[in-house]
Amino acid sequence: MSRSLKKGPYIEPKLLKKVMRMIEAGQKQIIKTWARRSDIPPEFVGFTFAVHNGKEFTPVYITEQMVGHKLGEFSWTTKFKAHSGKMADAQAQAKTAAPSVAAGPSPTPSPK
Repeated sequence: MSRSLKKGPYIEPKLLKKVMRMIEAGQKQIIKTWARRSDIPPEFVGFTFAVHNGKEFTPVYITEQMVGHKLGEFSWTTKFKAHSGKMADAQAQAKTAAPSVAAGPSPTPSPK
């Protein structure tokens, strides 16, 4: 269920305060946050947020297309492991073939 239009979007007050201070000072630093629930207003465009995913901070650069979404949408909390099937087999074969190709041909000894 979405938030009521009467209430407006939820923006973490501390985040908004930090961004406004940085705009006034003309700085662009990474802002560390645990506030995944905060909506992204237009004022956040151009800033980079380090959003916590439960284990580490994921850097998220805010663009115009992200306005109206939540910060947590761009910092995944789980890793996707490929399911079995054709794609997983192809990836496994690519991994085994890559080291032999990367090593290249064995060097031939130079004649003395």
